[in-house]
Amino acid sequence: MTAQAIGALVHSSDAVTGRAPAVLAVRQLRLTEFRNYRQLRLDCDASPVVLVGANGTGKTNLLEALSFLAPGRGLRRARLDEVCRRPVGAREAAMSWAVAAALDTPDGPLTIGTGMEPAKGEAGLPRRVVRIDGRPTQSQTVLGRHVAIVWLTPQLDRLFLDGPGERRRFLDRLVTALHPEHAGDVAAYDHALRQRARLLAEGNRDPHWLTALEDTMARHGVALAAQRADTVHRLDAAARMGVGSFPRAGLAMAGEIDGWLASMAAIDAEDRLRAELAAGRAADAEAGTTFFGPHRSDLAVRHLDLDLPAADGSTGQQKALLVSIALAHARLVALSRGRPPLLLLDEIAAHLDAERRAALFDEVMALGAQCWMTGTDAHLFKPLAGRAQVLRVADRSIAADYPPV
Repeated sequence: MTAQAIGALVHSSDAVTGRAPAVLAVRQLRLTEFRNYRQLRLDCDASPVVLVGANGTGKTNLLEALSFLAPGRGLRRARLDEVCRRPVGAREAAMSWAVAAALDTPDGPLTIGTGMEPAKGEAGLPRRVVRIDGRPTQSQTVLGRHVAIVWLTPQLDRLFLDGPGERRRFLDRLVTALHPEHAGDVAAYDHALRQRARLLAEGNRDPHWLTALEDTMARHGVALAAQRADTVHRLDAAARMGVGSFPRAGLAMAGEIDGWLASMAAIDAEDRLRAELAAGRAADAEAGTTFFGPHRSDLAVRHLDLDLPAADGSTGQQKALLVSIALAHARLVALSRGRPPLLLLDEIAAHLDAERRAALFDEVMALGAQCWMTGTDAHLFKPLAGRAQVLRVADRSIAADYPPV
């Protein structure tokens, strides 16, 4: 879908407007050629949203659409062309997709449109376009200034067991909710990191080109590491308090550059990273990796109530710890930005006992967050009866279901 079409889709939204509320909430969501939805319009209020239905009906697709209101590749980390609807029996998928949302924010009504613009020419690549209140933006990173979103999916249940890359990506979403510029620093650093690696792999040792890339890596790398450090420091204090019956968590950054920032000024850390990168060109080229930088850092998490690393806990303990961190972060965002983030919790209730489900629901209501939750069993959401909008998803259709059965 072209940028003009996305803009038209946004402006066709007629969601309720008026005095700015104290929360961030999606009032209308519109999809075009997105996953299993050819066209969809969903109107809702600012209360939590529960999406109930059988597996494969499109519940998670709705959460993924919402996740594209933030910078990045969405909760599935899909390529742009993978998101296009593919009709049953069709040989090819649609050529584009679009997501448009009308939101209430403390600053007033806001419309966001985003989607894939097809490649121009045989050598071109599809690109993501973003419009804010109908005006095109130069980069998707601007979304972070307007919308903070945090999500938990079943795939994150292995967060403490998988490699550090998954934990860095999870952390970077938390950081962006507090430091909207963080997404831009991450993108700039990653781009320079890839360019430098490509040059070294090709045997190109042009000192001027490499120096320029390493300068970019140093500036943006130290900036993003400092933002991570600030977020983890504040989140650690919040997570140590615990949330209801959820466990208390301790968080810390683990990495060489993180140690530098703890003992020296940021400008000195930049100089040191530049020097390490320049000195390590030959070793990096031989190994096919870059040995220094924030892409080597990790997030260390500890289950404080059991006094053990998160990775050593049971599956249920790790799930509870992850939810506890997400809720503590939502509290922190609410205090820092004046409203909680949008929470996207996919299949969240199935692996929590009744006490923790009730604690989760009570915390969501206390935060005043618009939390979107999915599940196959409506009965698990019974404590939210009268406090949330329950929608039944079936065969690409959505209908209100009050209260949950």
